Amino acid sequence: MSDTEQSSKWQNPEINTYNTLGTFMRCPLLRAEGPAPDVVILGIPFDLGTTYRPGARFGPSAIRSASAQLARRKMFPWGFNPTETLQVMDAGDMQLDAQHPEKIFLQIVDHAKALLARGMKLLSLGGDHYISYPLLAAHSEQYGIPLRLLHFDAHTDTWPDPSMTSISHGTMFYKAVQSGLVDVEHSVQVGIRTWNDDTLGIHQITAPDFHATSDEAVIARIREVLGDGPVYLTFDIDCLDPAYAPGTGTPVVGGMPTQRILSVLRGLKGINIIGADVVEVAPAYDHGEITANAGAHIAAEQLCLFSMNPGRKNSAY
Repeated sequence: MSDTEQSSKWQNPEINTYNTLGTFMRCPLLRAEGPAPDVVILGIPFDLGTTYRPGARFGPSAIRSASAQLARRKMFPWGFNPTETLQVMDAGDMQLDAQHPEKIFLQIVDHAKALLARGMKLLSLGGDHYISYPLLAAHSEQYGIPLRLLHFDAHTDTWPDPSMTSISHGTMFYKAVQSGLVDVEHSVQVGIRTWNDDTLGIHQITAPDFHATSDEAVIARIREVLGDGPVYLTFDIDCLDPAYAPGTGTPVVGGMPTQRILSVLRGLKGINIIGADVVEVAPAYDHGEITANAGAHIAAEQLCLFSMNPGRKNSAY
């Protein structure tokens, strides 16, 4: 049975939505051999960089479980299912050597590079936010230039760190900028509501700014900063207010409502997205799986953005 036939079988209406098969939106599993898909889902169950509440290592499985209900839907308001406009496969979770955390950075870099070298885009499910640092390193090397960062978060994650080898989910973008991985002039952080003395030149739309303006103005500002270059989109689930996403390691009140975040993401169709992640879902602190559901929907919106990238062959435009 071909991968396409297998995918169709998994999305058969006769299969109950609650009979989850363990992959994101019931996409087929990635094989070591055979044609590369357009996008591959990669779970990175790592949370040793967490500074408050651990548990994001269980995020990938929670997001995948919550995504089952999206498997055979047309996404609203897009009018299509991204697993039908894109070939999407799930590579499962990385095996990480948690007993030797000093190896984690290169393990993630090498694994991501091997997938990118096969010509596919990468949508990663965390794990704490530290994983975005090695993912940026892999993507920047693949594209040969610093990347434009679109970063949704309550925190800047640019706190200075004298050790470039330490592991923290609060300093990795400081390291990424210092390492030349990020084009700060064309990067923007959305939802920030914690103080940092130095933003390193990255543009910000703080939470108060977001609340005080319209979705259209937020979208226009993001587009203005990003321009047309290659964008890495990282979404920390704590960008959402804890009322909408309690299941995370460092919740901060005063955040974004889910409906406005979805509106902004949908308004970004056509950006040159070359990689993405959803991080910091920690299901042990969740209530009614609302955080996992938010993470699954945001990841599905990211797949729609991949599909709507006009630079992609057979774009959904």
